[in-house]
Amino acid sequence: MATPADVRALFEAKLQEGVPNPPGEFNPVDLERVKNDRYMKRLLAHNGKQPQAAADMLWDILVWRKTVGASDITENSIRMDYIKDGTFYPRGRDIDGSLLFVLKAKLHVKGQKDLEELKKIIIYWCDRIEREENGKPITLFFDMDGCGLSNMDMELIKYLINMFKYYYPAFLNSIVIYQMPWVLSAAFKVVKSLLPAKAVERMKFISKDTLKDVVPPELAEAMSSKEEFKYEFVPESRSNSEQTPKKVTFAEQGQDNQTASQHSPGEMLRLNPSETIIFKHDNDDVSGQFTITNMDASAISFKIRTTSPEKFRVRPSSGVLPSGSSQVVLIVVQPGFQLRTVLKDRFLVMSVQIPKTDLLPNELADIWQNSMGSKVDEYRLKCHFPEKERNGTISDGKSQDKHDSVTNALNNLQSKYELLHRDVRKLKIFQFFTLFLTAVSVVLGYLVYLHTSTNERYCERM
Repeated sequence: MATPADVRALFEAKLQEGVPNPPGEFNPVDLERVKNDRYMKRLLAHNGKQPQAAADMLWDILVWRKTVGASDITENSIRMDYIKDGTFYPRGRDIDGSLLFVLKAKLHVKGQKDLEELKKIIIYWCDRIEREENGKPITLFFDMDGCGLSNMDMELIKYLINMFKYYYPAFLNSIVIYQMPWVLSAAFKVVKSLLPAKAVERMKFISKDTLKDVVPPELAEAMSSKEEFKYEFVPESRSNSEQTPKKVTFAEQGQDNQTASQHSPGEMLRLNPSETIIFKHDNDDVSGQFTITNMDASAISFKIRTTSPEKFRVRPSSGVLPSGSSQVVLIVVQPGFQLRTVLKDRFLVMSVQIPKTDLLPNELADIWQNSMGSKVDEYRLKCHFPEKERNGTISDGKSQDKHDSVTNALNNLQSKYELLHRDVRKLKIFQFFTLFLTAVSVVLGYLVYLHTSTNERYCERM
């Protein structure tokens, strides 16, 4: 099986042959990526576990980053008026826990802004989110509500898609197209052609009615609200060491690893189970649990979030753990929710290092508020109900069949409603053109009549 070390070795071998000029010597900040096993794993995942393809992609990424000066792009070098107008911004998470990176299409008119400046802003956001999310996949959310042909900038969209395709490995969870006008259908066929087959499978076209299938209910309600969302830019908080890291060589890598912090990303906590919460019936309740163990040398504070807080009772939902200690977390499904609707939900466990366990609430709040994404470890858990448990919520097999029948009937009804809605829209368009042609015919007939009458009167006078 291919490993990060395999990719690193292939890259180093090519590096010894020399870097072409242009672009010249790689940026030391970018070379830090080569030492990061998590980044190497992303490259392997993006390239089908092929180490040579992953090493080639890594080389291309570093050449591109040096060429465009990606690591030198900061809030001081981009158009802040473009940033603050809210065309691009992160907002909330989808049901998989992935951050949404939103393109508000109606706020962009093709040709009105400097394209090169927009490209720099896209790089800024991708780099910033990559740091804050520690490389976890994000969802690209095209908000097409209220936009028209003038808002469709294919060159900008192609650039955005190619960023995820060539320069940000395994960084895309899904692509969501929200409220797309039918006049732009042809344009998104072009977008599909730019994507690899796996990415096309992750493309979702949704409306206000189906938004809740992609994002949590509270976010869906906010996004579909008639009240216009006003984006407010928050500057990134980065330490000086992050902004100006020392120049390193591969010979120093072993030494850096020995002197690194005892904390390794991904090892602050140990969860049991580590990926899936198993729910079962306990008297009248449906509940599941998992154990958090602090594997770090220091005390930690943890928080637990879920995509649907209205469905669950989490005890405790936050807390403090000394080094080496454990905490059992109990999750109970609130009454009135069907198990089938809960299966899509996810839980996010976040943790941050703290200096001591007896912090005051306001001190703890300050640590969370001032902590950067790279200092917060995140762990995601899925929900699972054994088949026998799911059947246990139904009195017998007939009830289960009846439930499935009702579900299928509702799905069919929804499909027929959507078809009928499209047919009605087409009929309205047809009626409009029919009325228009009828009106034109009447006007033309009247003009012909006037012309004929005038000629007849003229002939009578003669």
